[in-house]
Amino acid sequence: MEIREMQMSDIEARKAEIETMLNNEDADLDALNAEVDELNKRASEIKEEAEKRDALLSAIAEHREGIVIAEQKEEKSMSNTVEIRNTKEYIEAYANYIKTGKADECRALLTENVTGGTIPVPEFVYETVKRAWEREGIMTLVNRVSLPGNLKVGFEISATDAEIHIEGTEAPEEEKLTLGVVTLVPQSIKKWITISDEAIDLGGEAFLRYIYEELTHKIAKKAADEVIAKIEASPATSGANAPAVPVLKQDMGLGTVTSAIGLLSDEATDITLVMNKSTWADFRALALQANYPLDIFDERRVVFNNTIKAYSEAAENETYIIVGDLAYGVTVNLPNGDDITIKYDDLSLAESDLVKIVGRMYAGIGVVAPNALVKVTKGA
Repeated sequence: MEIREMQMSDIEARKAEIETMLNNEDADLDALNAEVDELNKRASEIKEEAEKRDALLSAIAEHREGIVIAEQKEEKSMSNTVEIRNTKEYIEAYANYIKTGKADECRALLTENVTGGTIPVPEFVYETVKRAWEREGIMTLVNRVSLPGNLKVGFEISATDAEIHIEGTEAPEEEKLTLGVVTLVPQSIKKWITISDEAIDLGGEAFLRYIYEELTHKIAKKAADEVIAKIEASPATSGANAPAVPVLKQDMGLGTVTSAIGLLSDEATDITLVMNKSTWADFRALALQANYPLDIFDERRVVFNNTIKAYSEAAENETYIIVGDLAYGVTVNLPNGDDITIKYDDLSLAESDLVKIVGRMYAGIGVVAPNALVKVTKGA
């Protein structure tokens, strides 16, 4: 039989015969070696033909069953998990993860086969958190960073000015620079709610929207209030651990905002006015009564926060408006990012058929630049 007509069984049988022939003293080694090469070449051809045949049969079977395997593999190998996070299956799995703390179901659906790290939230949850930050105007204006642990920020307390040096004259004195350091220590901002067993039975998306909208709004609001508290607690003169927030003691007037801006440093450029809504109304009323032809707010951005005392309620020396550059003057460090951590407790209030859900965000907040902000307090 010619080699090109042999099948794999014939090739193996001929190789066995050649192996026996090699024991003969008169064996033609060159001829046998050449034959083995031809046999191996024919074996390779048979294997290639078999692989092509199997691939063709597989393609025919896939077409017959209406399944396109290649597309399925492409979907499973996507590195971008956005599409998967928007599926009903993943949303339900994420809701179960919140309820049980077990992420196996989420991980099984993710394209990235991770065994640790953060579980990505469904896209609508991300948008819910984003809207909560945006509703709190203060939190969109401050400088937000995400660095682990305590964050230390240096600031300049005082420094001598630069000088002009005329050639041949005595060299200027070395700069005398005094620096301070403010440390932002992260703390937990928490909000917890109770929901009924009926609410627990809501579908995955409805359940997640319910808890995230409530918790993120309250936590973002508390973070904004803490920014105001840090500004109000800042000293009027810089110290080693706290930048200055100057105080303008002045009753409400047509030039109050302009006077406050005059106390800011050159670096404070994006000016915002933060006040109680009632104070805003009083400013507007004052301008109308005086027939004031210009914008009493000096055409500056106004953001509301009702933890600042209303002008009508403020006592002497109490702040009723804050003026300054929030991005330059305030830093908020979020070591774990903007997302909130949610804990699910179905045991504490089980006798009342209620479930406690706790939201938590880790944040370090502080004033980091001197004269970036001004507190306007009520006069005598």
